[in-house]
Amino acid sequence: MNVVDSEVVVAILQQNDYCITDQMDEADLILVNTCSIRDNAEQRIRSRLKEFKRIKQQNAQVSVGVIGCMAERLKEKLLEDETIVDLVVGPDAYRELPALLSEVESGQKGINTLLSLEETYGDIRPVRMDRNHVTSFVSIMRGCDNFCAYCVVPETRGRERSRDPETIIGEATGLFEKGYREVTLLGQNVNSYQWEKGSRVLTFEELLEQVARIDPLLRVRFATSHPKDMSDNLLKVMARFSNLCRAIHLPVQSGSSAVLERMKRRYTREHYLERISAIRKYLPGASISTDVITGFCGETEEEHQQTLSLMEWVGYDFSYMFKYNERPGTLAQRKYRDDVPEKIKSRRLSEIIELQMRLSLESKERDLGQTCEVLVEGISKKSEDHLFGRTSQNKVVVFPKGLLKPGDYVDVTINRCTSATLIGNPAQPADPEQ
Repeated sequence: MNVVDSEVVVAILQQNDYCITDQMDEADLILVNTCSIRDNAEQRIRSRLKEFKRIKQQNAQVSVGVIGCMAERLKEKLLEDETIVDLVVGPDAYRELPALLSEVESGQKGINTLLSLEETYGDIRPVRMDRNHVTSFVSIMRGCDNFCAYCVVPETRGRERSRDPETIIGEATGLFEKGYREVTLLGQNVNSYQWEKGSRVLTFEELLEQVARIDPLLRVRFATSHPKDMSDNLLKVMARFSNLCRAIHLPVQSGSSAVLERMKRRYTREHYLERISAIRKYLPGASISTDVITGFCGETEEEHQQTLSLMEWVGYDFSYMFKYNERPGTLAQRKYRDDVPEKIKSRRLSEIIELQMRLSLESKERDLGQTCEVLVEGISKKSEDHLFGRTSQNKVVVFPKGLLKPGDYVDVTINRCTSATLIGNPAQPADPEQ
């Protein structure tokens, strides 16, 4: 989501005669788009600001701004803590950047961290900063109303509001016409998307169908779904359109119903497993990925084992795995003690990672000997003679380049794999005389 926000910021600034540069030493303005989900993300930003201090010492005319969630969370304190920062702008105030920059040019500090109940930037076409010009992101909503106990997002990005579907369809159509072949629809909880116009309410399922109908050659993904809102109707829509990718990211966070209740996730282990069964029923062969937090407040060894057993039962293809990191101002920080020792958190995380590595390898091994349709995204990192792309199941595939180029679809027969990558060869085209 920060990628999309950065592209929106570039679009706003370009409309006001700014231009982007890849060379930081050439810049008159340096903006850092930030995340506050975890403390180490904020610490990395503070380290980067120290690097920018050197640039500012060489050129006093350079302005430095912090935008996004960290700006929203810390507000004026950020200006006090980081003296080189001239500008602090929250995620709903990007339209004010030109005016705030004028204040900075006049010698003042610029700050706007007001959250909005309406801002979606739906009328702004982001300036695409991706390198491959094949895949891109389209934001369909902003904010979150779930208020999970550990999460700062509702505080830093505000309440849920959905974007006008006409602007979403227009943006996705425009990307396809420019040669893009895959879009990912983004929202903190895409299942909650709804657009009201008169007595008519457009749901996420209906929006997804409209995007799928743009063209069969346009692959469509989405992130992120919430288990409490993942409906059978959504799965049925996905089953009807082959260009709706067979990959679902469904964060579980914990395999223990007791921990989920403390987390305020509003579903149980049993409900989550029932949703997995529904995915398998309507979308056989779909890959499933997840988020896992270990060491949440009060987590017992038995509750940790429940997470491991759930992961084993689901057989995730991929997981984002973290130790619990207490964040200021959250319900968990106010109500619970962060009482799982760091050593135990680290050991539990190691066990989760080890299990996921095995599950990922098993997932890839099931594809050996299979022929998969792959969307070519670019040159392999390890060899200029090879390309990489992804299957509908979001699995990375590496294969010889031949005459193929980014944006092509190709059938690849898989003959080797690692836990992260499938390796194969483009399938031979059928003999038309046979």
